Amino acid sequence: MSFGSYVKSKYLRLCAKIVMEKHSPEYIARGWAIGMFYGCAIPFGFQLVLSIPTAFLLKGSKIGSAVGTLITNHFTIFIIYPVQCWIGNRLLGGGLSYAEVSSALREVVKEQSFRALFKVGGDLVAAFFLGGALFAAVMTPLTYWAVKSFVLRRRARRAKTAQE
Repeated sequence: MSFGSYVKSKYLRLCAKIVMEKHSPEYIARGWAIGMFYGCAIPFGFQLVLSIPTAFLLKGSKIGSAVGTLITNHFTIFIIYPVQCWIGNRLLGGGLSYAEVSSALREVVKEQSFRALFKVGGDLVAAFFLGGALFAAVMTPLTYWAVKSFVLRRRARRAKTAQE
């Protein structure tokens, strides 16, 4: 099995699990949006601790809230966190370059601890949370809309196929 077919099969299996969940499209989309919010706004490692209880409180999909946090994972944080911090730094009026932000975060990502995060300085921590809040403000509603639309389309297609 090639890598491309492996990824495609995993993607199709994930799509089937999303659609097969026995809840309303709004419930499913709400869970994914919660996961996306925490995946953007909260440092890696604390996302699940917050997203699953929030999904219970806001009556959203727990599976979706867990999977939605995976926007930041061991592969994507090397891209997302520096961009997020650079944007946050710009919004705060800072003058750090992308290269400076990226090199400062490399150590944090390697160690993955709050101690390492606070070693980089309060300005960069503030930039991380501001950039994360901006990403969350953009990605949360987009995720809700995309997942809800996806579920509705797939369920309509499945119902049409079942009638034929």
